[in-house]
Amino acid sequence: MKLYYSPGACSLSPHIVALEAGLPLQLEKVDGKAKRTESGADFWQVNPKGYVPVLELDSGEVLTEGPAIVQYLADQNPASNLAPANGTLSRYHLQEMLGYINSELHKSYSPLFRPDTSDTARAERKEYLAKRYQFIENVLAKQPFLLGDTFSVADAYLFTVTNWAKHVQLDLSGFPALLAFQQRVAERPAVREAMEAEGLVKKAHA
Repeated sequence: MKLYYSPGACSLSPHIVALEAGLPLQLEKVDGKAKRTESGADFWQVNPKGYVPVLELDSGEVLTEGPAIVQYLADQNPASNLAPANGTLSRYHLQEMLGYINSELHKSYSPLFRPDTSDTARAERKEYLAKRYQFIENVLAKQPFLLGDTFSVADAYLFTVTNWAKHVQLDLSGFPALLAFQQRVAERPAVREAMEAEGLVKKAHA
């Protein structure tokens, strides 16, 4: 399998999940502005939507959209416990959480990365994100991960998106449980490995 990614983008989430699941993954970096891949291919030909992540399967088929990709990866190794079994209520709770992160957090960050976003719109987005993070804070104040005691693909997604806060000057100091979660996840070996591979943190010296 090949993952098309941009360093630190939402594609970090499936990168983490693949490593957590012990799945071999080839990486191909994408220049999001030029829409070219590291090997020189036209990224529009890979994904007509024009954005990462894209998972290219060994069959040549492609899968897009982070929430779908992470569930696919988790299902390739059910023993990893990264997603509850299909058909269980727990699986729908996972999809519920992935949907919330996708629509309420992920998409709310997008205007904050655009230089032409007005100060008024920027302030409104930050206020909206703070309200949406309060729900997450309440969940994490009661348990270590979004679905309980076990790390899931939803945690990889939340960690990835929340890492953007420092880049857009979003103050999360009022969410201690969320900050503790971020630190806890950052210390996981697979997360560290993914972030090192993408050049987001320096490699630790042995």
